[in-house]
Amino acid sequence: MAVIGIRRESKNRWERRTPLTPQHVGRLGNDHGIKFLVQPSDLRIFPNDEYREMGAEITDDLSPCDIILGVKEVPIHEILQGKTYMFFSHTIKGQAQNMEMLSKLMENETTLIDYEKITDEQGRRLVFFGWHAGVAGMIDALWTLGRRLEWEGIRNPFSSIMPAHEYHSLPEAREQIASVGRNIATYGVPYALRPLVFGIAGYGNVAKGAQEILDLLPTVEVSPEELPNLSRRSDTGHHIYKVVFKENHMVEGEDPSKQFDLQDYYKHPEGYRPTFIRHVPYLTVLMNCIYWDSRYPRLITKEQMKTLYSDTKPPLLRVIGDISCDPEGAIEATLSTTTPASPVYVYDPWEDSISFGWKGTGPVILAVDNLPCEISLESSQHFGESLREFIPFLANADMDSSFEDLKVPGPLMSGMILFKGELTGSFRYIKEHMGDR
Repeated sequence: MAVIGIRRESKNRWERRTPLTPQHVGRLGNDHGIKFLVQPSDLRIFPNDEYREMGAEITDDLSPCDIILGVKEVPIHEILQGKTYMFFSHTIKGQAQNMEMLSKLMENETTLIDYEKITDEQGRRLVFFGWHAGVAGMIDALWTLGRRLEWEGIRNPFSSIMPAHEYHSLPEAREQIASVGRNIATYGVPYALRPLVFGIAGYGNVAKGAQEILDLLPTVEVSPEELPNLSRRSDTGHHIYKVVFKENHMVEGEDPSKQFDLQDYYKHPEGYRPTFIRHVPYLTVLMNCIYWDSRYPRLITKEQMKTLYSDTKPPLLRVIGDISCDPEGAIEATLSTTTPASPVYVYDPWEDSISFGWKGTGPVILAVDNLPCEISLESSQHFGESLREFIPFLANADMDSSFEDLKVPGPLMSGMILFKGELTGSFRYIKEHMGDR
């Protein structure tokens, strides 16, 4: 039976999550006889003593472990020889900042399983923080909207909302936002903001989390096609509008008369052109919740942003919650990621620059790259519930066998980027991004 380690998170002071809670460790130990070593941490949302009470050994030394679990990337100097690691490696897009880490993992003949690629036969992710990223992202976006409107001199009901990490619990945040919703239903939104429209780009787990918070307010869902006529309605005062955008609202084929084919778009994105900008002038807040890589058209380019803000009348768009958080990606104006300490900046379309805070001409962009850490308790509990079912299979696996003979569930195989230091079949393309490493 393998020994499993849980490393302390060290990426920044905000990262308080853990892949397994003390309760998960206790159940796995009692039911399967798995031994756990846990590095001590003063930041982790669960105290060291809670792990100790559940039978784990608290120690800095993880060298006796066969498998080491974490959440974020492992610092290069901490990568041990021949271990099996599980964490979010952020390498599958060939991210330059993590190629040195990947090279070290290869050099040390490690096996790397990335949570992001643990999927079922339909490609659906099974171990994820996405829903919680959406929840925290929407809370922070509402806080951002309140700050921006205050700077504009507009009294608004969102001013009472705090960033997600300042609430003691998620239920407390929900109650505060529900209270704002009751205020809007009773007194309405400021006239200058009517109609107040939140756009959600995407419909996966991240988008579902964002909508769960947004729907604590009095929302009316409309289709993208209805946006141009909202301002003509007489009933825009005591609710906000929500619109969810799918792929067919973001792009069109070279021949727009042909019916949109989602699978064809996934396979041949080069045959499609972006159309999302047509919706942007009607939005007050845009939440970007989509997966994006360079094969796909952007939602908004820098040039489109410049045109939007060059009009003599200021655009309605105040806030972009870039939950997907790919610098210069789907939202090209996202120039940098941020932290909960300084979560937002204003993008200047003419200077192609940013200034932290919410004051200035241009959209306020929220770009925190580890949003689930703002609700560390709930996100860790949910994540561990999904992960724990795979742990016994991994603990009992014969890692001395060949990759082809390895007997672990398919989802774990699909997430295995490295096996004993070698890129596995579906991930060999990453080598193209590693240069001479």
